[in-house]
Formats: sequence, C-alpha cells, structure tokens
Amino acid sequence: MSEPTNRPGGGMGLHPEAEAYRAARAAAGTPPLYTQTLAEARAADLAAIQAGAGAVEPVHEVRDGYVPGPDGDIPVRVYRPAGAGPLPTLLYFFGGGWTLGSIDTADGICRRLANAVPCQVVTVGYRLAPEHPFPAAVHDCHAALRHVAAHPAEFDADPERLAVGGDSAGGNLAAAVTLLARDGGPRLAAQVLVYPNTDQTIEPPGGEDPLLFNRRSVTWYRSHYLADPVDARHPLASPLLADDLAGLPPAFVITAEHDPLCAEGERYADRLRAAGVPTVLTRYPGMVHGFFAMPGTFDAGRRAQAAAATFLGTRFDRTAADDG
Repeated sequence: MSEPTNRPGGGMGLHPEAEAYRAARAAAGTPPLYTQTLAEARAADLAAIQAGAGAVEPVHEVRDGYVPGPDGDIPVRVYRPAGAGPLPTLLYFFGGGWTLGSIDTADGICRRLANAVPCQVVTVGYRLAPEHPFPAAVHDCHAALRHVAAHPAEFDADPERLAVGGDSAGGNLAAAVTLLARDGGPRLAAQVLVYPNTDQTIEPPGGEDPLLFNRRSVTWYRSHYLADPVDARHPLASPLLADDLAGLPPAFVITAEHDPLCAEGERYADRLRAAGVPTVLTRYPGMVHGFFAMPGTFDAGRRAQAAAATFLGTRFDRTAADDG
C-alpha cells in the first residue's frame, strides 16, 4: 500500500486501484466528459462520483435550504452531527470544473467530514458556468460564508470556528474565498484545498489519456468558466497569482501524483508557507484526480478524507482554545 508523502519526492506509476479504475472505464466504453454535451456531462459526472463514493454514511441531521446571494437565493445543504451547538462549521464547495456538479456531488464527502471532525458542514450550490461564468461562483460562495457568519443562530454555528474547503474547482473557490474573507471578513480558522486549480494562465502538464482527467479536461472546464481570457490573471480565478498571501488561514493541501493540477497545487502550498501561513501539503503517490471524492473506489480517498478531518478538528480545537 502506498502512503502519502508530506513533501513530494520521486514518482511512481499508477496505483493498482487507479489502474483498475482506468480499466473499468475502458471496459465500459466511458467517453471523456469533454466529448459530451453539457447535459450529458453533468449527468455522467454525478453518476460516476456516486458510484465511487461508497456506502452512504448516516448523519444525525441533513436539511436543505437557501441563503441569499448576489443574484437570488443559493441552495445549501446542512449536515449536522450529533451534539450540542454552537458547532464549528465548514463551508464545502463541490468540484466539477465550475461547470458540472451540484450539492449532491459532495454528499459523501460532507457526510464523512461532519461525523469525523466532528463539525457542521454546509455545502453551497453555487451558480455554474457557462451560464454564469467567473466570478459568479466565487461571489456565491463568499455570500454563503458571510451569511452563515452573520446569522450563526440560524445554523447553530460558532462564528469563531468557520472554515472553507473544496475539491478541484471547489478547492479553487475555497482559495479565492479566503482572499475575500481576509480582506472583508469573516475570519476563518482553516482552509482545505483538495487538488485545487490555482493558475489558469498555464498550459497544464501531462498527457491526454481519455480514460483519466487530463489536460484537455482542464482546458475544457476553463473555457466554460472564463468568458474573457483576461480573467485568467485575476487572483480570484488564479489564487497563485495573488500579490500577497499573508494572513490567510492555516491550510491543508492535498494533491494527486498523476493529476495535471498537481504541480500548481503544490506551488500554491509553497507560496502559502513562504507568506507565513501554516500549511500541510500531502501528495498521494500513484493517485489520479478525483480520488478524494471516491473512497468506495480508492482507499487513498478514505485516508485523505480522514486526514482532512483530523486537520480540521485540530484547527477548530486550537481556535476554541485561543478564544477561551
């Protein structure tokens, strides 16, 4: 069993679980999402994630609702573990290249984190591109965070113990929201960035294996999200290009070795550290993009979720002690 490394070293081939995943997609004749219509890709993406998410983990309470946004109400889903409040609260932003996904996409992740941290998790149904290109999703996510912080009684949330997190495009949105929150509130205790996009200006590395997330996938999503190519240089689209990362919340960054986003995620972690932000970086050898969301397929996904939960629990406990 390969173990994660906290400081990336030498490479390895695909993990046997990733090889099996690739073989299953080949046997099923699964077409790349970027060859499908948006409607087809949205349905296929959700089905694939649900198939790989494993058993549905019970949570003490799950409820759907809405929070006000800059262009109408934003759907949210709240996962509450057992225990008395006010609760530390994680706002989680699902992946899907800003183009696919919904609050259902991250259901498995949110259930496991709610129980394992334990904390309340609020997943945000931000607007999707290309119907709503950059920066609509960023502002929806920040609006949801600000609403929870300003109305803690509505969520039985502890406004001094708030965090943000997300995978892939959701990691990008979480990083962008930390920049807005640093400059305009609310204060955050932590951020969890899972294989995040951090630089929209670069040509993604790697091959074009149609059975795995590849550089064509990256450019396909990017083409939907960035209506104006100039937006690629905006720090809310490319957090790696922000002038100053000082003052951001402690970070937990997860990357996958065989992921075209691996290098930019690790460069972002390095920049956070250089800016004085406490940062843990963990690369999962042999893993591919998407593994975190599919612990039913990848044991590394289960371990990565557990590691993220441990980090969040530690940060929430430390924040409570500092405020005590």
